[in-house]
Amino acid sequence: MRVTLITGAASGLGYEFAEIYASKNNNLLLVDIDEKKLNEVVNTLKLKYEIIIESIVTDLGNKDELKKIYQYTKDHGYFVDNLVNSAGFGDRCDFLDMDIDKQMAMTDVDCNALLYFTKVFADEMAKQNEGHIINVASIAGFMSGPYMCTYHACKAYVLLLGEAISHELRKTNVKLLTLCPGPFLSDFVKKAHNDYTFQKIKPVTAKKVAEFGYKKSLKGKTMAIVGLKNRLTVFICRFFPRKMVTAVSAKNMKKE
Repeated sequence: MRVTLITGAASGLGYEFAEIYASKNNNLLLVDIDEKKLNEVVNTLKLKYEIIIESIVTDLGNKDELKKIYQYTKDHGYFVDNLVNSAGFGDRCDFLDMDIDKQMAMTDVDCNALLYFTKVFADEMAKQNEGHIINVASIAGFMSGPYMCTYHACKAYVLLLGEAISHELRKTNVKLLTLCPGPFLSDFVKKAHNDYTFQKIKPVTAKKVAEFGYKKSLKGKTMAIVGLKNRLTVFICRFFPRKMVTAVSAKNMKKE
C-alpha cells in the first residue's frame, strides 16, 4: 500500500501538508510528539476524507524511534511514495545562555531525523524509480543567525544536504525538494521565543507555504524559496560581505 509519511503533522506546516495530501486521496502516516494534537488531526481528517490514516506518537530526537518507524512501514508492507520532513523547532537565545541539551536535541530533530528518513525512504523510492520528498529548510539556511545560531545552522545543513542529494538523484524519477519559507504563522514562534522577529515582518500562513511546496514538488523542483520578498533577500545577500549580512540578521533577532 502506498502512504504519504509526514513528520511534525500535529500542527502548523505538517498539518497543512496532511490536509493537502489527504485531499488528493493519499493514505497518510502521520508522526508527531504531541499525542493529543495528533489524534485531533487524525480524527478531523477522517471525517473529511475516505482514506487510511495512521499515526505514530514519538520523539524524533531518539534514533531508535526513527528505526521503529521505518520498520513499521516494512512490517505493514507500506511503500512511502511521498515523504514530508516538516518536524523541527528553534530557540532564540544568546549563545552563552543556551541550554546545550536543547540545542543538541534540535540538531537531532531538525537534521538527523530528516537525514535518516530521507536516506531509508529514498532507497525504497529508488527501487521503484518513483517518489517525492519534501525537506523543509528555511531562508535562515542562507545566512548565519546570531541569537538563533543552532537553528540557522540546522537549516543550512538541510539546504546543502538537499541540493547534493537532488543532484545525485537527477537521473531517476525520485524527486527531492528543499522548501525554504520565510517566517510563517505556526506554533514555532511561541516555542522558539521569536516574537521580536515576527513583530517586524508580516508572516504568511502555513497553508500558503504548504500549497506552494506541494506544487513545486509535483513539478520536480529541487529547491524553492517561498515568496518574492524572500527570494530577493536571498539574492541580494550574495552581493554583501558575510559579516554585514550577519549583522543585519542579528538586528532582526533582537534589540542589541
